[in-house]
Amino acid sequence: MAGPSPPEAPDRAQDLPFADDSFDACVSHMALMLMGDVEQVIAEIARVLAPGATLACVIGGGAVGGEAYELFLGLLRAAIRDVPAAQRVPALGDRRTRSREGLDGLLGPAGFTPVDWETVAMDLSGPPEQVWAALSGVYDVGPLDPRTVTSLRETFLARAEALALALEIPDGLVPCGMKVHVVTARLR
Repeated sequence: MAGPSPPEAPDRAQDLPFADDSFDACVSHMALMLMGDVEQVIAEIARVLAPGATLACVIGGGAVGGEAYELFLGLLRAAIRDVPAAQRVPALGDRRTRSREGLDGLLGPAGFTPVDWETVAMDLSGPPEQVWAALSGVYDVGPLDPRTVTSLRETFLARAEALALALEIPDGLVPCGMKVHVVTARLR
């Protein structure tokens, strides 16, 4: 008697399972900037998009006016630094996907127009637990050891509460802001 079939391997952006000229648009939300072999990913996107189609990407842009964001990143970097190298999540993506010039350099040779670039600020301010939930989701702490995550969370919450007190913010809310860039380009 045979066991259950293994799950199918997920399709990869470097080898999309679609016919040429299949789509009028492609949306990438916080993903293109994390992919390896980005030139191949972009070539595949260009292949499956019809002429005149739109590529829309959201890419991270860092902190904007939010002390809790900087606090979280500092604590996360320290926690990651303390994890044995064999357990660390490797650096992801290609730095060129995080700037306008870099994206133009990647997309242009694949047949895309120069990118339109809009920066959007997001206010994630709120109670420390809510801010923790938002930031730990954006920066997926799941791969870290559970004890490391618990320690990171407890330290963040204590320091965020102290920050709210020091800033004399009503209701114990902590300021947290980040920005993203919304990038669009058309396939020629």
